[in-house]
Amino acid sequence: MAKMHAGEVETDPDLVRRLVRGRFPEWAALPVERVASGGTVNAVYRLGSALSVRLPLTAGGVRALEHEARWLPELAPSLPVAIPAVAGTGGPAEGFPWPWAVHRWLDGSPPTEGEAGDGLARDLAGFVLALRKTGVPGGPAAYRGGRLASVDASVRSAVDELRRTDEPFDAAAILASWDESLRAPAWTGPPRWLHSDLMPSNLLVDAAGRLTGVLDFATCGIGDPACDLIPAWNLLPPGARPAFRDAVDADDATWLRGRGWALSMAVIQLPYYRTTNPIISANARYTIRSVLDA
Repeated sequence: MAKMHAGEVETDPDLVRRLVRGRFPEWAALPVERVASGGTVNAVYRLGSALSVRLPLTAGGVRALEHEARWLPELAPSLPVAIPAVAGTGGPAEGFPWPWAVHRWLDGSPPTEGEAGDGLARDLAGFVLALRKTGVPGGPAAYRGGRLASVDASVRSAVDELRRTDEPFDAAAILASWDESLRAPAWTGPPRWLHSDLMPSNLLVDAAGRLTGVLDFATCGIGDPACDLIPAWNLLPPGARPAFRDAVDADDATWLRGRGWALSMAVIQLPYYRTTNPIISANARYTIRSVLDA
């Protein structure tokens, strides 16, 4: 696989077998298989039928594992679908330089952009609302829980990068939409719990297309709930968007800020991942088209 980040380490099934054998000998005989995903923080391997191994790709991924270990057990009881549960942790070994984790395996598959129906839209809204209402105290600031203006410089720099590629997007239209979201009134309510990275690759659905699980809580925390509206543009087709908006009861300002978060993520991701992560870059293109067509 192509490396996505500077300083990214190499991993393979044999490394995972050695790490597991040294730390969890009771699982040493279980088969190991790399999981194809759009993940950008960890390499994920399935271990047997009931476990997954997550190896940080860079030093920055270590904090993500620690964050999840801290908050997942407290959030899980309040949520309507399954979320990861830590089954064990390991330290640097076998040439791998960082801590790593084993999670319980969650069944399901990531949904496909543009194919979701009203049922999944309502399921997502139910998850978002349940997370907002959780009474877990002491939450940290969410990664995307502040003001949109915090990423304004990054968005404009990424648009300049896109201008130098063959991506078929109208830079002026992107910036016009972005500016409209920037002008939306700020959140004035109390900070709410939010996931802040509801990408399709972090969602699991069953064969009927209904939500069964949510992954990757590395950036969860409290703040403006607008960023958890991003599935409206990075996943849902236009026809399912009203069901989602109605269910989360988003006012015009929050909806605009949510659209801005979706656009900012896609615009920043596309030039960075366009040659290294086809899942993320395809989703970024879908999101930009969704926003510009809205």
